[in-house]
Amino acid sequence: MNENEIASVIVDASYKVHKTLGPGLLESAYETVLAYELQQRKLMVSRQQALPVVYESLVLDEGYRADLIVDKKVIVELKSVEKVIPVHKKQLLTYLRLSNMKLGLLINFGDNLIKDGITRVVNHL
Repeated sequence: MNENEIASVIVDASYKVHKTLGPGLLESAYETVLAYELQQRKLMVSRQQALPVVYESLVLDEGYRADLIVDKKVIVELKSVEKVIPVHKKQLLTYLRLSNMKLGLLINFGDNLIKDGITRVVNHL
């Protein structure tokens, strides 16, 4: 599957999780359930994967942690907040650049309607 096909499955799974659980839980609950749902759909999911930051000759082994990495192609950053702010999108774009991945999804389970809480962030896709 390519990045867009994977993203379509992630969005569909997010709708199911949000419809079942509703808004307002901790991000960790959504992370666990969404990872489970994606694995049920035969996708490979890594949770809280530490990724390095390389700056010149300096390597920080744990520069950041991605909430979910799906099929080694899409980063999913989860939030459960009243409102997503611009720094959340910038954070995801930085994760994409540092990992050389092309597509990320910022998913806010705090929105009443999950369709309003999903943002695609691309890095040269």
